[in-house]
Amino acid sequence: MAILYWKVNAYLEANGKTKDEFKDNIVLQNDGSGDYIRTWNVSGLAQPTAEQLDAADAQATTDFNNNRVDRTRRQAYGNWKDQLDEIYHDIDAWKTRIKSIKDANAKE
Repeated sequence: MAILYWKVNAYLEANGKTKDEFKDNIVLQNDGSGDYIRTWNVSGLAQPTAEQLDAADAQATTDFNNNRVDRTRRQAYGNWKDQLDEIYHDIDAWKTRIKSIKDANAKE
């Protein structure tokens, strides 16, 4: 099951909002008895019910997993300056390396 953060993001996107809504309008908290929404101030969208969040679980799990893949890929790619140098010296070798990273870390 996806964590609450990812469920809320999936709920926002399913209702035409962006992840930017999270920044100043939503506060999640855990007081030891589980995660919950402490503050919800998203204009034009009611705070989701538990059922609505559960309905977003599949998308939230996909988003969570793809985010983990993105982080792994970014680390494996290296910094952009080194990549530019690699491209300059041998673009085909760079393409092969990048493809192998993507293949080894496929998104859902």
